[in-house]
Parts: sequence; structure tokens; C-alpha cells
Amino acid sequence: MDFAFWLAVPAAVMWFGLWLAPWRPWSIREQLEPTGFGPDHQGGVGDMDQVTVLIPARNEAEVIQRTLDSLQAQGPGLTIVVIDDQSDDGTGDIARRYPNVEVISGQPLPKGWAGKLWALEQGKGRVSTSMTLLLDADIALEPGMLSALLAHKRATGAHFVSLMADLRRTSFWDRLLLPAFVYYFKLIYPFSVSNSPSKWVAAAAGGCVLVDTAALHKVNAFECLKDALIDDCTLARRIKDGGHKTWIGLSRGVISLRPYGTLKSVHDMVARSAFTQLRYSNLLLLVVTLLFAMAYWLPLVALANGSWLAALALLAMCAAYVPTLHYYGLSPVWALASPVIGALYLGMTWSSAIRSWRGVRSKWKNRTYEVHQ
Repeated sequence: MDFAFWLAVPAAVMWFGLWLAPWRPWSIREQLEPTGFGPDHQGGVGDMDQVTVLIPARNEAEVIQRTLDSLQAQGPGLTIVVIDDQSDDGTGDIARRYPNVEVISGQPLPKGWAGKLWALEQGKGRVSTSMTLLLDADIALEPGMLSALLAHKRATGAHFVSLMADLRRTSFWDRLLLPAFVYYFKLIYPFSVSNSPSKWVAAAAGGCVLVDTAALHKVNAFECLKDALIDDCTLARRIKDGGHKTWIGLSRGVISLRPYGTLKSVHDMVARSAFTQLRYSNLLLLVVTLLFAMAYWLPLVALANGSWLAALALLAMCAAYVPTLHYYGLSPVWALASPVIGALYLGMTWSSAIRSWRGVRSKWKNRTYEVHQ
């Protein structure tokens, strides 16, 4: 067999292995849509008096009104607490216009805490209901979404349910990169494994999490993960290790209001935690670089040299991405850009590593988190 064939072998093993994996990381079967919408439609709106919504908000004046309006449509009895995290753009004033919303003026960030977690820690003391909804300030819920969450939580017996938000796609860069963000997340954290009793994987999407309040207290949230930058998966791990059942899925009824639009904005979102995901390991960074090269670029070289196996590997690569594109209403033609998408995400990961080597763990909301010495 010629050199081009062997060059394509690693990619073929990886992509066909992905298709054959019993946990189906490419699948979009784990999804939950609002009441009356989609395959998992649930019952009526119901009474929300057993739920308190905690919303950490730092300089979210542009989006907080739509977030709060969406909560008003979920049903009666809902308790809403906004923790105004040292905003200087009037976020708290906007929230105070709502008669059924309590606004807490957040205290200065203590050393060793991440901003969002410190805000949630301050809000936790205001929760007296059996369930807590952790909702980012830039997340809007479609009508019926909270009802569907409650029904799904009851039906599955889960103590912790989170939904991956539908990220806005308003530009070329959004369409090129944001569905891939969800796709890669599912590859790293296969939802079916995370939703099983297995302790190998614990995943969450922090923008929208419905959790038993007792489970939060049992694991000492949010003190137990106070400096975590990937706080959602860290919390899911704590909850699961505490003997509780977790569930994560996709939803088009949980809408991110955060505008991206440019390559730089997507880069900043990814680079703030990509190297953290690799546990600040230079070795893992090199391993990931090698895997991306084998998966995306070697088959292109092999194809240029006439390898039929490379063509099959590239076909499997594109096909694995198509279900995600279909779910978000995008053409499967975008899958042809997979090697370019992979290169860009790898570049963002290296950018994250370079920041870390310069002493910066993360930068977000005008706060810089330094590398632990």
C-alpha cells in the first residue's frame, strides 16, 4: 500500500470510530424544547412557586430586560433574584423596574473567587424554594420552556438539568464557528454518558440550569468551586459525585442574547477557558494539536495524493457534523469547512495557552484572573 493510504489511516480510524461509538457523540437526540414545540413537548405552564431564579448580572443593560420579560411569560409564582455584580451601566436600575424582581447589590469580588460564582453565592441565601434556576443574564427563555424543564426533571428523576443555549448566528463567523462550539463540546462531553450513572463524564451548560436547592447546599455550592472558570461542568461534577442524577441537552427554546458577529468575539469566548479545559497542560496541548492534524489535515494531504481512504475519512468527518448543522437550521454545505473550523479552534486554544504562559488565566467582563502561583 502506498504512502498516501497510510497517511489517511489515523483520520479514518478516528472518524469511523466516532460513528461507531455506542454513546453517539455526534447525535442530537438529547434535546428539550418548550411546551407545545418539538418532539419533547410537555404539559401545561403550571405554577412556578417552587422555583427561584438566580441571575448574576454584570453590565448587562442591553439584554437584561428581554431576559426578565421572558421569565414573566413562564407562569405565575416565580421568584426572581438579580445579583447586580458591580455594574456601571444601569443593569440594576432596569431590573428594579420589575415589581416581582428582587435586586441584590453585589459586594466587591473577594480574592480567589470568579465573578459569576461570587454573585451566585450572594444570591443563594435568598432561595427558600425547593428548586433553583441558574440563568445567565443574557439568556431568554421561550414561553413554556421552564414548564418543559420542570416536567422533564420530574419524568427523568434528575436533580440537575441543564440546557445548551441556542447561540445567535447573525454573521458569517457565527455560522461558521458557533454550531461547531456545540459540536466540539458534545465530543468532549458526550451527553448520553453524562446523563447516565457513569462517573466518567459530568457536563452542564451554565447558561440555564434547573437544580434541586438541597443538592446545591449538599455540595456547598458555590464555595466548593469558587475559582472555577469552567464553572458549569465543575458544578455538574460536584452534583454527580454527591450521588445526584444530572441531565444535559440541547434546546432552541433557551436563547443566547449575546451578540458575537466577529472572529475576535468568538475567539475571546473560546480563549478565556480553552487552556483551562486542558488543565493548563502543555503536554495535552501538544496531544490535541497532533489529533487535530491527524483528523483534519493529513487526510487532505492524502486525498491530494489520490488516497480513496482519505476521501472516505473526509466524508465521515463531514457527515458527523451534519446533524448539528441540521438542528440549527444551517446547510450541510458548512460541513465542508470542517478543516478550516478545526484550524481556527486550535488557534484559539493556542491563544488561550499563550495567555496563560503570560500569567493570565482568563479575561472576561473587564476582570482578569491571574494564573495561580
